[in-house]
Amino acid sequence: MIKLAFYGKGGIGKSTTVSNMAVAFAQMGYKVMQIGCDPKADSTMNLREGKEKQAVLDILREKNKEATLDDVITQGYAGVYLVEAGGPIPGLGCAGRGIIAAMEFLDEKKAYDIYQPDIVLFDVLGDVVCGGFSMPIREGYADQVYILTSGEAMSIHAAMNIALAVETFQKRGYATLGGVIVNKRNVKKEEERIEQLCEDIHSQVISTLEYDPLIQEADEMHKTVLEAFPQSDAADRYRHLAQVLLESNQNE
Repeated sequence: MIKLAFYGKGGIGKSTTVSNMAVAFAQMGYKVMQIGCDPKADSTMNLREGKEKQAVLDILREKNKEATLDDVITQGYAGVYLVEAGGPIPGLGCAGRGIIAAMEFLDEKKAYDIYQPDIVLFDVLGDVVCGGFSMPIREGYADQVYILTSGEAMSIHAAMNIALAVETFQKRGYATLGGVIVNKRNVKKEEERIEQLCEDIHSQVISTLEYDPLIQEADEMHKTVLEAFPQSDAADRYRHLAQVLLESNQNE
């Protein structure tokens, strides 16, 4: 089982990227599980035609010990298994609590043994790498961490913080940094800034996603690019990224 976690500044396109990769992997014949680790519970919406999925934390509030895996895990487009961790009511508790509850529930119910996914993708909120948000890194859930960034200053800053956190956890024997995925925004000196980032964090760019208006158009349709525009260059770039990740982690 390959377990990958994706971090980056809020709004950088993590959920869009992860959802498209989930479909790409599924279309390659792999059994895929996507776990949204954001209190908004919106990671998997493009795999459900824009329909919200009830979060694990909400299900546990309602059913407590009566909750089952069938309550928590559903299938979306291309047969991808979907989980949304969710979070507390804003202002009433730690936002990372949903991730902790979701991970513990999946472990307790032996979800990975029962569903036997080949690939698990963790879509993690923004640049927060503490508390529950660090669980995919520090508790053995993910093998590799990938940072999504553009050349924008705040995105680069977030990427630096994430890389430092991963380095700290790596020293304790946890997940390692697999590389940088560039989601281009065509800002000034973008390539130079990303090159400097990779030098600073001792990593490398594993794939670049060019800006493409079809990505936004697919989002507005509440679909992945691979579903809405399967013959497009944008779809091919997601397929290429999925292949790069697959080859990299099969060689580990």
